[in-house]
Parts: sequence; structure tokens; C-alpha cells
Amino acid sequence: MSADEKEYAIRIKRLEGYRFEVDFGPEVHGKIFVDEDPPLGSNDGADPSRLLAASIAQCTLSSLLFCMQKSRATVGDMEAEAKITFGRDENRKLRIMGISITADVTVPEEEKAKLDRCLPMFQDYCTVSQSVKRGIPISTEIKLT
Repeated sequence: MSADEKEYAIRIKRLEGYRFEVDFGPEVHGKIFVDEDPPLGSNDGADPSRLLAASIAQCTLSSLLFCMQKSRATVGDMEAEAKITFGRDENRKLRIMGISITADVTVPEEEKAKLDRCLPMFQDYCTVSQSVKRGIPISTEIKLT
């Protein structure tokens, strides 16, 4: 594995119903709980679609922040809203049809020109959104015990 290649293991364990505990490993402190929306789950945690949208939004803001800091711009508040659009595919399976991110970023008026170079390119550095756009190969192995 090269210096740029990394591998992380995330453990997920079913607690009850559709509620799961996600353990991000020793590098990350804390665990989160995920669940499905009713009628399957009890909405006792974010569902996978919301986690995906949150990951894309956070990565987008982080990439923008990094670019802004490289441009020596003063960065104030940053927040984003991620909207998930669902629909049916050609096989009538429910799928995420799109995710849109709207970011609100506070920058002093006199420093906005510093971002002319950043704004057109920062998204190229968001690992999550660019990987999702390209399609991430997923392999699944089921071990029955």
C-alpha cells in the first residue's frame, strides 16, 4: 500500500429492529446510532441516506475551508444544507436521484476577491462527493454463522 493509500475498518452491529451501532474504530472517539425511517425502523438515528448526504456536505465544507485558508481568507461561520431527492429507477427500486448542497459561508467583504480562484476548483478536492459521482465499486461478502 502506498503512502496515499489508507484503509479503515468501520464496525456496525445490530442492536434491535433496524437500529445499529456504528463504531468508527480506535482512531475516532465515540459511536453513533443509525436507524431506518418508519415503518421499518423507529427513526432512532440517522438513516443511511442522511449519513451519505451529511458526509458529502461535510467533505464539501472541509474542501472549501482548506482552499479558503490556502488563499489566506478569513473564514467565519460555515454551514450547509444537504437536500436528498428520491425516486424510482427503471426497475422501480427506490434510489437517491440526487443530492444538492447549499453552503452559507461568512467572509469579510474585502476578502471575497481572494476566493476567485477557490470557488471554481474546491469541489475537485472533496474525496467523498467526487468518489460518489464516479461510482464507488462495492463488494459484499456474507458469512453465515
